[in-house]
Amino acid sequence: MDLKLLWILLTTSLVFVQIQGCWQQERVALLQLHSVFDVSDWIAEKGSNCCHWKNIECHNTSGRVKGLFLSFKSSWDWGRLDVSLFPPFKELRSLDLSGNRIKDFIDNKVPLSTAFSNLEILILSNNDFHDRMNLEELDLSGNRLKNSDLTYIKGLSLKSLDIGGNLLQGSIDIGEPDVLINLEELVLDGLHLNNSILQNIHVLKSLKALSLNDCGLTGTLPTQGWCDLRKLEVLVLSENALEGELPSCLANLSSLYHLDISNNQFIGNGASIALANLTLLRFVSLALNLFEVPSFFMSFANHSHLKVLSSDQNKLVKESTIQTWVPKFQIKVFHLSNCTTEELHNEVPKFLHYQYDLRVIDLSYNNFGGKAPLWLLENNTRLGGFSIKGNSFINRDLQFSSHQNPYMSIVDLSENKIQGPIPTNICSIFPQLLVLNLSSNILEGNIPPCLGSSKSKYDGLYLDLSHNQLSGGIPENLAKSDSLVFLRLSNNRLSGRIIPTIFSSHSLRQLYLDGNNFDGRLPSIEIVRLSPIEDMVLSNNNLSGELPRWISNLLYLTVLALSNNQLDGPIPMDLCHLDFLNILDLSQNNFSGQIPSCCGAQSIRHLHLNGNRLSVTLGNAFFNCSSLVTLDISENQLTGEIPNWIGTLSALRVLLLIRIYPIPCPYLSHTYPYLGKLCKLHSLSIIVLSQNNLSSPIPFCLSKLTLEPSDEKSSTKRDFSNFVTYGDIANYSESAEFEWSTGSGFSSFGSPLFIENQMEEKVDYTTKRASYIYKGNILTYMSGIDLSCNRLTGEIPLEIGNLSEIRSLNLSHNNLSGHIPLMFSRLNKIESLDLSHNNLSGIIPTELTKLYTLEVFNVSYNNLSGSIPSQKAQFATFDESSYMANPFLCGPPLPKDCSEPNSPSTPTPNASNDEEESGLMDMYVFQVTFFVSYVIVLLVIAVILYINPYWRQA
Repeated sequence: MDLKLLWILLTTSLVFVQIQGCWQQERVALLQLHSVFDVSDWIAEKGSNCCHWKNIECHNTSGRVKGLFLSFKSSWDWGRLDVSLFPPFKELRSLDLSGNRIKDFIDNKVPLSTAFSNLEILILSNNDFHDRMNLEELDLSGNRLKNSDLTYIKGLSLKSLDIGGNLLQGSIDIGEPDVLINLEELVLDGLHLNNSILQNIHVLKSLKALSLNDCGLTGTLPTQGWCDLRKLEVLVLSENALEGELPSCLANLSSLYHLDISNNQFIGNGASIALANLTLLRFVSLALNLFEVPSFFMSFANHSHLKVLSSDQNKLVKESTIQTWVPKFQIKVFHLSNCTTEELHNEVPKFLHYQYDLRVIDLSYNNFGGKAPLWLLENNTRLGGFSIKGNSFINRDLQFSSHQNPYMSIVDLSENKIQGPIPTNICSIFPQLLVLNLSSNILEGNIPPCLGSSKSKYDGLYLDLSHNQLSGGIPENLAKSDSLVFLRLSNNRLSGRIIPTIFSSHSLRQLYLDGNNFDGRLPSIEIVRLSPIEDMVLSNNNLSGELPRWISNLLYLTVLALSNNQLDGPIPMDLCHLDFLNILDLSQNNFSGQIPSCCGAQSIRHLHLNGNRLSVTLGNAFFNCSSLVTLDISENQLTGEIPNWIGTLSALRVLLLIRIYPIPCPYLSHTYPYLGKLCKLHSLSIIVLSQNNLSSPIPFCLSKLTLEPSDEKSSTKRDFSNFVTYGDIANYSESAEFEWSTGSGFSSFGSPLFIENQMEEKVDYTTKRASYIYKGNILTYMSGIDLSCNRLTGEIPLEIGNLSEIRSLNLSHNNLSGHIPLMFSRLNKIESLDLSHNNLSGIIPTELTKLYTLEVFNVSYNNLSGSIPSQKAQFATFDESSYMANPFLCGPPLPKDCSEPNSPSTPTPNASNDEEESGLMDMYVFQVTFFVSYVIVLLVIAVILYINPYWRQA
């Protein structure tokens, strides 16, 4: 008996040791995976328990490996995976091989059915292969499967199948009724399908979740097929081109609780009978359609389970003055933003008066008016996110409820007409604020000091009070705040000196104080610890003195904008060594000395040094700055030539080199003699070299510039870690009920708020007789060349007519001669063409009347002749000033009639500009040429006689 007991104890202990130390054959098999996958951390720990290694899950009782998570671990380039590596894992149930660039399986040693015999879940998304296996869950999304590859899926006992993001298209053969009979979840997102999929899907009787997001479905929904899926609980038809009313057969899906039909063209102007019968709905997204809201919300009057309702970007219509329905639901998330409307709405949807459990509400950009609905804050005591931005709400005095709301994280009342001071008790009412946006209102008074003491459970405070009428200074508590991450006080009436401690904050990342009346010198401080400041925008103030050296210690600085101040002294060379500096704007100050040599700086994209007193030559200032997109060094005191390194700026799209001197532009000194260097910059779309002393001909190679639209020159977007969504603050306990196994659901349901990049790239460009500031999308599409006020000579190259994308061309105030190129008629996007104050001759080509986008045309002060093209299309809008001081031009709008005896005849235009045109101007040229030649002949004879005395005696 003792021997039996000893044997039992010994066996038990061996099993216990085996469980504790994982199975040896599986440990060896795991280490063999090193030949295929990057599992170097396993090698380092090969003597330890493999169940404790990363990306491995073991069974609690047997100690065998039951889960391997090897996503994005491949050490090859598009290889074939040998499945003989996996049979040692006898209890492997879940295997994630996604993102490993697998082309195929090698199964000549061990068949797939043996290697993966016990697998229940296999994730193969984002690879490059297809094959067959026996599973319950199969994820083949993001591969290159074609329609013919689906045959191997038939007969599998799958419960979940994701084949989205492949090359499948058209009509998919679902198969016979007994095929995929157990399938419960089907994801086809991103495929290019036709509507037959909806008609054939009815054979999948067990289907509970169907996702057809972005599948190219068009037209109206069919009334047969999909409506027979009585067990369906989740239906996603978002991002298609479906239209019309929702079919009545939708009511058959009585088990449906998650419905997403967003981003289509569905219509509806009252209660939908189909939706009214789906009383189990908990999540509904109607966004980006043509439903008439809020009347369409009557469809959900009896839906006591409804928790999330999204209806952004629909048609907002006036509601009946009498409430005709009372909802049975208490929703938690309600989105109604950016709806189209033709009138001001003085009241928000009436059903909101019956809601007392809201957690997130977004009513932004709907043209609502009247008094701001702050009663929503009082009725919903657990509200976490509240946005009414971009409306026309009017409040004479901003007052919140006196009841504290510890759940409130986001308050956004921006872009309204709210007046009065900011309530001093705002911090006690909302003690857990994460975001407070009161910008673009008419608020006045001081900034409440308590905002500096706000402590959010999210470890940060984002504060935007810009574009108001706030006065005073920055409260010291706010400047010293340990939780402040984002501070925007732009365009107020703040004054005084900037408190030094704000620059050494260990939490502040974005600081915008531009457009105020701050004065004095930037403080001299010692930054003991590295400050995380990324954006520092202090433009349009009254700051003076030199730049302090501590700015160069802000190692994470991405944006430095100090324009329109009174700063002076040299520009510190250390700014060139800030590795993340993306935008540097020191324009319109009094900086002097040389431009710092930032050779090879790879981070700077937009550089503005215009309007200073920088002198001497450019030297090698920006040699090999391959990331530079905008370079503006206008209005300085630079001399010399266009440097050779200009051709190394391969990304340059905007070049502004305008001179500043208090004398008229025709008399500027210094030279930039060769324009051809610019031809290497193929990405250029805006070139301004006006008011210099350029004296060469216009190089024909400028015609090789594409001038194509590019968001590079307007974009200042960067990876923004401080991005806040409604989803972040609406994580209430019921959220799990909206999730389903394919990953769609409430967890991804959030809308971005205001914490985006606040810095806009701007370019000041003169066109159409005025100076304009271009930014955003307008800057993206703007293209122009301004070479005015120089001494350019020669003829205008014919090839300039190939610049079909150009919108503004200014060659005025030069010494250009010859004819106006007939090829200018190809400039079909041009809006402003200024050729005035030159020596151009010949006629104005009648083909220019085809330039239907032309708004400004000026050829005054030249030697043009003949009749002005007929006043039609755009030419009917040009007055006498466009043609004045051309003595031989005639015809409307000039007072000179072409039928008068002394008026010049209009010659027939010739296709070539090389041939001469008849006319008085040509006779004048002939007479001058003859006289000069005659004088030269007489001088030559005189010289010969002087040299040879014999001839002289003769």
